Parts: sequence; structure tokens; C-alpha cells
Amino acid sequence: MFSWIFIFWLLQIPKSVYAITFNISRCYYIITEEFHHEGDVVIGAFFPLHTYYTGKKLPHSTMPYTYLDNYVQYNFKNYQYILALRYAIEEINRNPNLLPNISLGFDFYNVRFTEKVTLLNAVNWLTAHQGKALPNYNCKKRNFTAGLTGTSWITSAQIGTFFGLFKFPQITFGPYDPLLSDLGQYSSLHQMASKDTSLLLAIVSLMVHFRWSWVGLIIPDDHKGNKILSDFREEMERKQICLAFVKMIPATWNAYFAKFWENIDETNVIIIYGDIDSLEVVMRNIAQRLLTWNVWVMNIEHHVIDNADYFMLDTFHGSLIFKHNYRENIEFTKFIQTVNPNKYPEDIYLPKLWHLFFKCSFSHINCNVLDNCQTNASLDVLPSHIFDVAMSEESTNIYNGVYAVAHSLHEMRLQQLQMQPDEIGEEMLFFPWQLNTFLKDIEVRDKWSSDWRQTIDTDYDILNLWNLPKGLGLKVKIGSFSANAPQGQQLSLYEQMIQWPEIFSEIPQSVCSVSCGPGYRKVTLENKAICCYKCTPCADNEISNDTDVDQCVKCPESHYANTEKNNCYQKSVSFLAYEDPLGMALAGIALCLSALTAFVIGIFVKHRDTPIVKVNNRALSYILLITLTFCFLCSLNFIGQPKTASCILQQTTFAVAFTVALATVLAKAITVVLAFKVSFPGRVVRWLMISRGPNYIIPICTLIQLLLCGIWMATSPPFVDQDVHTEHGHIIILCNKGSAVAFHSVLGYLCFLALGSYTMAFLSRNLPDTFNESKFLSFSMLVFFCVWVTFLPVYHSTKGKIMVAMEVFSILASSTALLAFIFGPKCYIILLRPEKNLFNHIKIKTHCRSKNSPNI
Repeated sequence: MFSWIFIFWLLQIPKSVYAITFNISRCYYIITEEFHHEGDVVIGAFFPLHTYYTGKKLPHSTMPYTYLDNYVQYNFKNYQYILALRYAIEEINRNPNLLPNISLGFDFYNVRFTEKVTLLNAVNWLTAHQGKALPNYNCKKRNFTAGLTGTSWITSAQIGTFFGLFKFPQITFGPYDPLLSDLGQYSSLHQMASKDTSLLLAIVSLMVHFRWSWVGLIIPDDHKGNKILSDFREEMERKQICLAFVKMIPATWNAYFAKFWENIDETNVIIIYGDIDSLEVVMRNIAQRLLTWNVWVMNIEHHVIDNADYFMLDTFHGSLIFKHNYRENIEFTKFIQTVNPNKYPEDIYLPKLWHLFFKCSFSHINCNVLDNCQTNASLDVLPSHIFDVAMSEESTNIYNGVYAVAHSLHEMRLQQLQMQPDEIGEEMLFFPWQLNTFLKDIEVRDKWSSDWRQTIDTDYDILNLWNLPKGLGLKVKIGSFSANAPQGQQLSLYEQMIQWPEIFSEIPQSVCSVSCGPGYRKVTLENKAICCYKCTPCADNEISNDTDVDQCVKCPESHYANTEKNNCYQKSVSFLAYEDPLGMALAGIALCLSALTAFVIGIFVKHRDTPIVKVNNRALSYILLITLTFCFLCSLNFIGQPKTASCILQQTTFAVAFTVALATVLAKAITVVLAFKVSFPGRVVRWLMISRGPNYIIPICTLIQLLLCGIWMATSPPFVDQDVHTEHGHIIILCNKGSAVAFHSVLGYLCFLALGSYTMAFLSRNLPDTFNESKFLSFSMLVFFCVWVTFLPVYHSTKGKIMVAMEVFSILASSTALLAFIFGPKCYIILLRPEKNLFNHIKIKTHCRSKNSPNI
């Protein structure tokens, strides 16, 4: 119970302890800004722990770069930098195998004042102790070895310019900056931070994983920010992620402040990328504005805590933070537990920390002495948002930097002993610039091979900030990214552990346009980013079975798209089958008509000696009836699954049978005309009639048709074909006519015969004869001709089974016309009016006609 009460009390500590003005004690001003930790070799530490601000900038009369209205702002979370420095130095000093008989120490200088004061601190440090650090001045003991600078690249660059004049070693522990790697400008500067070449890929991989395609980007407005923007754009374009906006953090806010927040609500996900120093102001402003509807993806650990407020909500609750994968250093945490003002009396910050957080009071005699303190007070009991015991990235770089200096000194010492073995036991003498060679060797080594390295450059942890209620400040690991892992396995997440901002009940969505579901494809809008689009349905026989596809996929010819346009199904084979109702009806009609024709043949055979059968050329009537039977039966070739043989038989039997039928009708018509209409001498007419010349018309016309069919079959015969487009979901098996010219030539020849038969029959329609069939021949040919002339446009306007059915129907209709109009009246007389089928009736009718028409 006591522990929970203590934690609650810590959460109630005013949040101003991190960054606020302290006017509560004169000790905060009279205590010096720097302090010294003794050692044989001293490292200069330029850390940002507090900043002086001035309101009206009233200059001090005697102290340069100092103002009368100064007030101080502390960043106690950065005190871990000093602890990391102490921990590394004590660990090295205890190691008998590293720098034996040589101890390391450090000089601390605060760098957060003004740029001129920062540079002045560096100058003072180099020229301290009668210029011991400057080469070629004297031969006394030179115990200055290197300077640790950071976290701002500006600070490192300013100090590096001065250090470079003397080739004095400088180690930066801030984020890697390509500008500082310019050896021509910063020849003695060494960066401990990795290049973060995989961090950008890690962030973009997270965007891809959650399908966040519409994100904002906040970066510093400097050379590094421009490079970051270029890299982000390239990688995001590759992954089809768009930037809703890019906010460049200016050096000074002034009038730009209001414009910076315009359109900030265009997206739910915003990336904040940069270093702590360049992002501090914007992070503070974001926290003040309470933007709780955004997911912030950052490459720095947020620890900016503003003035005390009464809100439980926090802007950065649910944020995702990428940080290097560190080897956990438990010994560092134990070291922090032992730190107190009594252990390190020279430390100027420990008394201030104990005064603020553990209610100690400053002694009136000495500001470094505290009264009324708890004996078991320790920094590890403070909340993480005030002081974090886990080693930060900057502290890790400081730790690595100190070890780099130690190893370089150690190697240089070994080299000196090899060259001058007589100096064993004497003090180590060197010029600081000599250390650069060894530092460069260490810097370019494989960073995984050294035991003292604390980072793995290509591996990142993904942390989720739990800060509800505000002040909780937990950073929970919810995933990791490893650039060396196989493709597709680089990013691993534990989504069930993620706490999103309170406004979201599930994984947030961040898109410019609603996703196009299956069956739709994206259409990019003009003058818009590729992530802003509209959805349009897939075209016919195309599908999309995924979301946000750019192009639909066309189904194979043997498949068809369903109505939802999200799947292709196998088409079923279709043809005019006997089982089909239409095929069954046509086949039944063909068989019935062929049976009827056979019945008519039977009637004519039975009554072959009657006048009505004999008078109209009995042989031609038999030929025509038998041919019509074949015409009806040949339509059955068009029904059923087409095969190569059936396709050829369809056209040949149809063409030959109808040619014989039409030639027979033509022969009948010519016979009548020769008998009653031709005005040739009687001998010629008699010879034609006796020799049965009209009967030669049948073989001649048939031979011509056979010749046309032979040419057709020899050049481009019919074949089995598939129609995959006419009927949705079906593949129609049909007979392709092959040569369209040959098909239309055969059909045209039939129409020509029909037209000739009609003409001859029409000329003899009114000839005087008791059983003159010319009228019926002409009418049947007229119907036949109309059927096939109508067939041509209908044939070309239909597809699939209907086209085949139309051809069968035309065969049956034209054949029925011949049967009905030529033989129907005769059957009527034979069966129903037998009294008219007598010679006496013919004689009486002829006598009456002769009496009424004496001129004939």
C-alpha cells in the first residue's frame, strides 16, 4: 500500500520539474555550471543539462554574454548523460586489462546557453591549466585527451570547427549527421551514433503493415531534414504511400507558428523524424495543443513535459517510437541506485535533484550540503517521465565514446611501449591529435565485434507509449524490426499489446480514399496524389479479388467473371443439344415433317395411276418428295454436339438436298411452260417432251452445286469452333462455316435456283389445265425465296445456339413450304375430293372450257 501511495505522490509532482523556471533558491544560481572529476587523462564533456533564458536581454556590465534577467530551465532527464559518463569511466578504471595504472577523469560543461557561450566553454577548456592541451607549447604532462559533444549537431559543428584547428579529438554522441562526417571540414570529429540507414525502412514497413497510405511528416528545416524528406519520398513512392503534408520545423517560430498547424488534421498518422534538439519546440507545442486524434510515429523518445495542467489525457498516448535495440545493461541500473550527493560531492546537479524530488533543504553555509534528507533516497524511484533508469540512445553513445577513447589510449600506449620499452612505468605522454588515428580505426571496425558496444545498428525496438492517465509514462515494447531478417520477416508486432489514442476503438485508418473492395479497381484522380483515387467496377469478364488494385485481371477464355467481379468460374459447354428444349422441339418438328413427307409419298404411290398424280409428271413428284424427306432429315445434323464430320455433312447434305429439290421444281415449271407456252415448231417441242429434256435439269444443277461444295471443302471446310463471348458463363460449341465466300455462294446458288423456278412457275400460272400446279409452284418458290432472303440478316445478327436454330428453322420452313403448297392441294383432292380425281371429270371440265372458249 505504501508503494502505491508513493507512486501516486510522484505522479503528482509538478510536471514543471523537467522544464521550468526555478526561482526558489539562490543556490540554483550561485552553484557553478561546471565541475571536475579527477583523473590522469581527462575527457571534456559538453552536455545539455540546463538552459538560461532571458526576457528583455539586459546585458551584464562586466560579464560577456550574460544578461541581468536570466532564468534557468533544467532538463534533469539529460542528467543520465553524466551518469553514463561516470559509469563508463569507473568501469574502465576498475579494469586492470585496460589502461593499467592510468585513470580517466572528466570535465563537465553545460552547453545550453547561447552559441557563443558554448564555443567559449570549449575554448576555456582547451586553454585551461596553462594551455596544457595545446601542442607545441610546453613539454609538461598533457592530460586532456578528447571532447564529448552533443546532442545538437549545431553544437558539435561549432565546437568541431574550433577543435579542428588544433586537430583535437572530438566525439559526438548525438544522432548521426552526414554533414559532420566531412573530413575536410571536421578532420578530428568522430561520430558514435550509427547512420540509421534502416530506420527509414522500418518506419515505412510499419506504414505498410497497418495499411497507412496517407501520412503526415514533421521534420527539421535544415540540411538533414531535406535529406530525410528526399529519402522518405523515394521509399514511400516505392510502397505507394503518400504524404498528406510535410511540415518543416523552422529555426524560429514567430509568424510561421500559426501556419504550421494548418491542415494538421488531414491525416490520422503523423511521422515526427529528427533529433531531440530540433524537435523540442514542436514537441512541446504538440503536447500543449492536446492533439489526441493522431497516432505519432517518432524516432525519438518523447520526454517533453510541459507546465502543470489538470488534463488526464496526453497528446502522445498511443504513440509508436523506434529506438535502437540495446543490450540491456543491468549493471548501469544498479549503478544509478547507488548515486547520491554524498558519493559525488563535486557533482553540482545531485543536490538540486535531491532538493526538488526528495524535499531536502540546502544548507545556509554551503549550497552543496543538504539537510533533512531521506537516507534511502535513490534516482530509480522517480517516474520514467522525470528520470529513466534505462540507458537512452545518447547515453549509450556516450558509453561507447568513452570506451573508444580508452581503447585508443590503450593501443597508443602499447605502441609507445613497443617503440620505447625503457619507459615502462613512466607517465603516459602524448599529444591529443595523435589519438585521431586510433579513434578512426575503432570507428570503422565492425560495431558488433566489440564487447563494449551496446547497440546493434540494423535492429530496432518499437515502443508504445502508455500515458493514460497523464504522467504514467510507460514505454512498452510491442515489436521489433531487423533489416538483416529475410524479406517479409523483418517486422514483427504484438498488436494485441498496442494501446491506441483514446479516440480509436480499433486499429486507426489513415487513407486519402476509401479502399476499393474486390470487384473494383482504383482510378487516380487528376492533379492528386496516387493515394487519392476513386473506385470503378471492373470491366466485363474482369475481376479483382483484392483491395486497392490498380488493374483488374481478365478471366481466361474458358472462364467467366461472376456478377460481383471477384472470381472467375469455369464456363459450361453449350450447344444446340437434343436435350435442350429448343433442340428437342426442332428435332421433333423435323421428324414429324419427314414422316409426313413419307406419308405423302405413300399416298402418291398408292394413287399413282390417278390423273392428278400422272398429269404433273409422276417421276418428278417422287423425286421431289424423296428429296424433301432428306431436307427435313438433314436439319438433324445441326442438332447435337458438333464434330468435324457433322460440320461437313451439315453443309453438303443441306446444299445438295435443296439443290435437287429446287432443280426438280424448276424442271416441273419448265415442263409446263414447254407444254403450253413455247412457240417453237411442234417437232422441237415434241422432241423435248419425248426425250424428257427437262429432267436433265436436275443432274446439271446438282453437279454445279457439287462443284461449289467440292471447292469449299477443298479450300476452307467447316470446322468445330467455340464461341466464348455470346452467352455469359457458357462456351458455345458450334460449326464454323470456314470460307464465308463459299457458304454464301452455295446459299446464293440456291436462291438463284429458287428465283428461276419462281419465274418459270409465275409465267405458267394461268395456263389452262385441270391440274395445273404452276400457281402452287410459284407461291412455294416465293415463300422459299423469302425465307432464305430473310435468313441472311437474321443469321448475321444472332450468335450461338440461336444462330444454329435459325438455320434449322429456315431449312424446315422452306421445306415445309414446298411440301405444303405443291403437294397439299393434291393430297386434298386425293383424300377428301376423290370425285375430282377422275378422267370423266377432266373430260367434262375440258368440254365446258372448250365450249366457253372457242378460240382455244
